Order: sequence, then C-alpha cells, then structure tokens
Amino acid sequence: MNFIINHWLDITTTILGLAYILLEYRASIWMWAVGAVMQILGIVLYYQKGVYADCGMEFYYLAMTAYGYWKWKKDPPLPSLKGREEVSPLRGDLERSISHIPSHIALCWGTLFLLLWALIWWLLSTFTDSTVPVADAFTTSLSLIGIWALAHKYLEQWFVWIAVDIVTCVLYFHKDIPFKASLYGLYVIIAIFGYLRWRRMMKAQQSITLNC
Repeated sequence: MNFIINHWLDITTTILGLAYILLEYRASIWMWAVGAVMQILGIVLYYQKGVYADCGMEFYYLAMTAYGYWKWKKDPPLPSLKGREEVSPLRGDLERSISHIPSHIALCWGTLFLLLWALIWWLLSTFTDSTVPVADAFTTSLSLIGIWALAHKYLEQWFVWIAVDIVTCVLYFHKDIPFKASLYGLYVIIAIFGYLRWRRMMKAQQSITLNC
C-alpha cells in the first residue's frame, strides 16, 4: 500500500499516457484532452523527482496541446470514404491530412534541436542539481520538435518519439519512476506500429484525393 501511495502520480500518469498513445495511434483528436491532464500531473511528478527539464517541458506541452487541438479541429476533413470502408484504415477517427515533413523544415528543426540540446544541457549543469543533464536535455529538446511535428500531422513525428521513448525509458528507471519507464518502453513498440498505421492512412487519403 505504501508503494502505491508513494507512486500514485507515476501510476496515474502512466495510465493516462497509455490512453494518450493509443489515441495518437488512432489519430484521434481526443488525445489532446487526455494529454492536458497528463501534463498537469506530470509537472508535479517530475519536479518531485528532480527531472527539471522534463518538468519545464510539461508547460510547453500544455501550450502545444491547445495549439494541436486547434490545428486538428480547424483542418478540413478528408474526402468521404463512403463505399470504401472495408479497405480504409481511416474509419471511425477524426483524421486530417497526414504528410511528410518538408526537407527544409526538417533541416531547420534538426539544427534547432542540437542548439536546444546544448543550451538545456548547460542550463541544467549550471543552475540545477540535476544528476542526468545530458539525457534530460536530450529528451526535452527532441520532444520540443516532436510535439510540433505531431500538431502538424507529419508522418516522421513517430521517428522522433521512438528516439525520445528509448532514452526516456532508461532515464526514468534510473530516476526511480518505474511505471512511467515501463510505459515508455511500451511506447517504443506502439510508436513503430503507429508509424505503419499512419503511413497506410496517408496512402489511403492520397488515393482518395487522386480519385476525387
């Protein structure tokens, strides 16, 4: 019982995180609402555990959650799938157009990631008592890119999250956040299948557009 009491934030955010990734896998707009609750609780959890960059990151996530919801809500829906439901992976969700990230944007954001990683690493090493500044800065800076790519429904956002999830899994086990660490291990697997699903969805929407 004491274990559960001591880890209730970890357990709760883990459950919410599982719901979030499954909704993301389905490209459901409801993931943004679940994400908002998870992020608020995450602020408290990460501050208690001394993962300061991730704690600060949750505030950015909250802002991007509002932006992502607005972006998905206003995007025009895909053409009607009537008569093609049996072959479409889009059925039953609030899908909007999925696309590849433009190369010039990928280059800019890749450069920004490296600069942010170095900056956050320096800030954590200089102004906090963080014992994991390199890993904490890596996941934080890369997540800044990932949540933006998710809001714009770029297919490659899954690659970003796979890298984040692997490092975060190791980091959280190290920081005694076992439930969230296990969740991030599961995230890696779900992210791989999520990428494959989104790729099928993108091809299906392109086929529908060409036939309209």
